[in-house]
Amino acid sequence: MWEHIKDLLNETLITIGKTHLKVSSIVTLILFWIVVAFILKIIKKSIYSINHFDDAKKYSIFTLIKYILLVVVLVLSMEIIGFNLSVLLAGSAALLVGLGLGIQNLFSDYISGIVILVDATVKMNDVIEINGIVGTVQEITLRTTTLQTRDDKYIILPNSDLTRSELINWTHNTKASRFEVAVGVDYSSDVNLVSQLLKEAVAENKEILETPEPFVRFNDFGDSSLNFSVYFWVEDVFRVEGVRSQVRYLILEKFRQNNISIPFPQRVIHKAAD
Repeated sequence: MWEHIKDLLNETLITIGKTHLKVSSIVTLILFWIVVAFILKIIKKSIYSINHFDDAKKYSIFTLIKYILLVVVLVLSMEIIGFNLSVLLAGSAALLVGLGLGIQNLFSDYISGIVILVDATVKMNDVIEINGIVGTVQEITLRTTTLQTRDDKYIILPNSDLTRSELINWTHNTKASRFEVAVGVDYSSDVNLVSQLLKEAVAENKEILETPEPFVRFNDFGDSSLNFSVYFWVEDVFRVEGVRSQVRYLILEKFRQNNISIPFPQRVIHKAAD
């Protein structure tokens, strides 16, 4: 019986040049990948059990380790099935040079992916703005980063775009960010009352944080209005446009209740003399 099993394992399935792919190599390769999957599971569990790392950093560390391990595993897998990589690489050096020139942009994306994962300037669940697009980072791979926009569309960006372009990371240091709502009022308005009403409007919105405390700034004397802005902090940066809309509704309602008008822009047209 053992002789039959031994003969079966030594059976050659495919012959490519001087490489003979045997049943034993396939079995060894399957067992090898099972062990690798088990090791990856242990590594992931160990990393995610570290309490002083946030989930985004844990994801970056595990993803980087996973890709490095997979490259090593791929090389070892080729050796297991009998391919001599040194001969293979030496024989295809010219091909690899040409291929490298053709896929240099793709290679740049991969390098950018490694940079992003290592320095963590962009992490999972960060809210970023790039080229006028605001989105939450849903996934970071070696080549691309997936964003979910405010209208629930998914945009897949090459990682080189994130490292080459100027971007705003609204949640890089803290999850709360400052926003503002600007409004102009008539020159006859009571500026102290305007300031009070603006503070009341943001105080009534439950999404706005009490600390840091919201404040009002008298920005400028406009052409036809006194220009104010109310500043406040919000944790849910991704959905802040909804919060700003609610604040505008409240401001308009309070202004109408207190007879404070928002003037239309005035234009004076001079008729040319005949």
